[in-house]
Amino acid sequence: MTYTQTLGAALLASVALTTSAFACETTFRSSDTHPDGYPTVAAVEAMGALIEERSGGRLCIEVFHSAQLGEEKDTIEQTQFGVIDMNRVSLGPFNNIIEETQVPSLPYIFRSTDHMHKVMDGPVGQQILDAFSDHDLVGLAFYDGGSRSFYNSERPINSIEDLAGMKFRVMQSDMFVDMVAALGANATPMPYGEVYSSIQTGVIDGAENNWPSYDSSGHFEVARYYTLDQHLIVPEVLVMAKSTFDGLSAEDQELVRQAARDSVPVMRELWADREAESEERVRAAGVDVVTDIDKTPFIEAMVPVYEKYVTSPVLQQMVLDIQATE
Repeated sequence: MTYTQTLGAALLASVALTTSAFACETTFRSSDTHPDGYPTVAAVEAMGALIEERSGGRLCIEVFHSAQLGEEKDTIEQTQFGVIDMNRVSLGPFNNIIEETQVPSLPYIFRSTDHMHKVMDGPVGQQILDAFSDHDLVGLAFYDGGSRSFYNSERPINSIEDLAGMKFRVMQSDMFVDMVAALGANATPMPYGEVYSSIQTGVIDGAENNWPSYDSSGHFEVARYYTLDQHLIVPEVLVMAKSTFDGLSAEDQELVRQAARDSVPVMRELWADREAESEERVRAAGVDVVTDIDKTPFIEAMVPVYEKYVTSPVLQQMVLDIQATE
C-alpha cells in the first residue's frame, strides 16, 4: 500500500469517526500560507486524519490555508503565544530567531534533495527540532520546500553577471538578503502575498522559489524567465505551540509527534508529483527556462555568507556533520 493509499484509508476512517457518536474534544488550529491542495496543506490534513483516527475522534486539526491567519512572520509570533496551535513555515523566517535553523538555510549546503532528506531525518534534523523548545515552540517534523531558483520579468539569467543590479524579493531573513547581495543583486524582504503585484508594478524585478510555488502563485505570468541555479534547498518545518503541546497528556503528545512523523512520507510523495506537474505546466505556458548554468561562480560567491553566519562551534560542527552525511 502506498502512502497515498494509506492516507486515503485514514481519511475514510476519519469520516467514519466523525459521523459516529464521537466528537472532537480538541481541534488544533493550523496555519499555512500556501493554497488549498498544496502538498504541505495536504500533509497536515493527512496528519489530522491520523490523529483523529488514533485518538478515537478526540483530537482534530483544522487547517487554515492561503494565509487566512496571516503571513508567516505574523503566524510564528501567534504560535509562540499559543493563539495558533500549529504552523507550517519555511525555515527562512526562523533564521533570526533560532540559530540552528541557519545551517540548513545556507546556500548550496545540500548536494541534492536526497541528501537533504538524509540530513533532516537524522541527528542534525533532531538537533534543530529540539532547538525550537527554547522559543515557546515544539518542532514536530520537516517537510520539503523544493529547490529554490531565481525568476524575473527582465531577462534570462545565464551567469552571475546577469544578476547585477536586479531587485529580488526574498523571505524575511538576513541570510537571504546577504545571499542576494553576494551575487551582486538587491534583496527586498516582503510577504509572499505581495510578490505578484510587486513584480507586475515593477517594485521588484523578480523573486526566487521552487516549481510548485512559482506555478501556484501565478508568478510565472508576470516573471517569464526562470533559471535553475537551485541556490537553496531549504526544508519547511511543522511546529506546535508549546503551550498547546504542554496541555496534552504524555500519550497524546506522543500521538501527535508520531502522526507528524507519519505525514512526512505522504508529503514527499505528494511533493514529487506536484513538482513534476508544476514544471510541465510552467514550461507549457512558454516560460523561458534556463537549465544549463555553471554554478561554480555562484557557490564561490557564498564564501562571505558562510563566514558571517557559521560562526559558533555548534554551527560549524553542524556544517561538518552535513557535509559528512552520505
